[in-house]
Amino acid sequence: MPIVAQSTETADWVSRYADEVIAESERRAPGKPVVVASGLSPSGPIHLGNLREVMTPHLVADEIRRRGYEVRHLISWDDYDRYRKVPNGVEGVDESWAAHIGKPLTSVPAPKGSAYPNWAEHFKAAMVDALADLGVEFDGISQTAQYTAGVYREQILHAMRERGRIDAILDQYRTKKDPKGAKKSQKPLDEAEVEAAEGSGAASEDDGSGGAGGYYPYKPYCGNCAKDLTVVTAYDDESTELSYTCADCGFSETVRLSEFNRGKLVWKVDWPMRWAFEGVIFEPSGVDHSSPGSSYVVGGQIVREIFDGTQPIGPMYAFVGISGMAKMSSSKGGVPTPADALRIMEAPLLRWLYARRRPNQSFKIAFDQEIQRLYDEWDKLGAKVADGSALPADTAAYTRAVGTAAGPLPATPRPLPYRTLASVADITAGAEDQTLRILGELDPNHPLASLDEVRPRLDRAEAWISTYVAADQRTVVRTEPDAELLGSLGETDRESLRLLAEGLSTHWSLDGLTTLVYGVPKIMAGLDPEAKPTPELKTAQRTFFALLYRLLVGRDTGPRLPTLLLAVGAERVRFLLGQ
Repeated sequence: MPIVAQSTETADWVSRYADEVIAESERRAPGKPVVVASGLSPSGPIHLGNLREVMTPHLVADEIRRRGYEVRHLISWDDYDRYRKVPNGVEGVDESWAAHIGKPLTSVPAPKGSAYPNWAEHFKAAMVDALADLGVEFDGISQTAQYTAGVYREQILHAMRERGRIDAILDQYRTKKDPKGAKKSQKPLDEAEVEAAEGSGAASEDDGSGGAGGYYPYKPYCGNCAKDLTVVTAYDDESTELSYTCADCGFSETVRLSEFNRGKLVWKVDWPMRWAFEGVIFEPSGVDHSSPGSSYVVGGQIVREIFDGTQPIGPMYAFVGISGMAKMSSSKGGVPTPADALRIMEAPLLRWLYARRRPNQSFKIAFDQEIQRLYDEWDKLGAKVADGSALPADTAAYTRAVGTAAGPLPATPRPLPYRTLASVADITAGAEDQTLRILGELDPNHPLASLDEVRPRLDRAEAWISTYVAADQRTVVRTEPDAELLGSLGETDRESLRLLAEGLSTHWSLDGLTTLVYGVPKIMAGLDPEAKPTPELKTAQRTFFALLYRLLVGRDTGPRLPTLLLAVGAERVRFLLGQ
């Protein structure tokens, strides 16, 4: 039996949308599966911003499944869209691919060396694999297959019959002023909204206007060059005969649209047609689709007035960024994909980033040092959830991250701190015997028996170190003592090093070494090892730490000292400290 809605006091954004979607589905189609949708265009690498298009409805769909309802999450692969431009930074692709601009994505060759038959399948495959790792259950729909099989034939013929009404609707938006020209009395658009409205092209997408014979919402692909650089010159409603000419190669032909399957509705008509055809209840859209005159705004009117349907509940979702990078755009090249993220972080953490923020809140995904802080935050939340001290919304986001209605996602049996694993991976360069020795000494009371206990987190930390940490930031332990530096030290520094070397044998664990490295400056200041830090003591500690780093790795900074000391080993530490 379906479960009742959560109370508003404890509900997170996912639960609130689930309540709304269930109510709307029961009003529109009682007893039928709830339909949510996403749309992805495999025009290039499908990046982490595109992932929000999937994760937002996935999380809502999964909550609805948890309540006992049947749900279909449709992902429309917009692989029958035109190939618009050659994306930057794609391996195996050069300027010769520009010759294919205008063809369907499924008619463009895959990058050199690809195992897939065409461009769309190549980029779709990586996303499908990532979604499987993320626990996303979906029904994929190829728009190439739908259109070329004639699935939408009746909808296309209907749109052509109603082309005058569609043109009139679109014409209401073609005269919309530039967002910057809005009246001062209106709420000003923020920078992201202006950028979306002006720079995305959403408000100026080809809507079928400008044809020689009037307005037509259908675009054939040329029978000669296979491109969509065609102009419909005539159409007869009675016979469904359609004539077109290709502006690229000059080819012309007349076809019977009731039998012709090599073309598609223009996007601003195609999207609302699909809402009605599939009975979509929930589908989010990006900022660019929510600007004046864009597809989502116009689509609401077209689906209602032309296709006798209802626009989905459709929250606008904000941009997703990367630490140290500007707003993601797949056309700029080198933009991280879900697969890239899953190489350096576990799937539950990536899910959590999308679950904990409302769709209209932007956030960043860390590929730099920030990933260590992010993992610390994640582990602290896990501890709070375990002891019952987490806030209800935080508990909900965590629960949605670690599993789905189908069950838990794979987890690291013994999740040691990511920053510790990264430091060890940095120092050992992936040598498993050394890694096991160091990690086994972190907690002598509970020694690590096998690296499998810290996988897959260890593998993710190793991948981050080897891929995203610059070579000049990697840790290289000295092979010989720095005789010059040691010879220049005063008595105070020498005594500090002696105390540290002396304490290694009695403090050889992660916690013990932490106490030792922080305690030596306290003892040198005549304080109790348990004394609370003062500003002066913190300065002394930083100075002491810098000295240790210079003597051990030849730099002023490095991995956390307790981890570094464990990695180097007590005997070698004493050697490098001149003790």
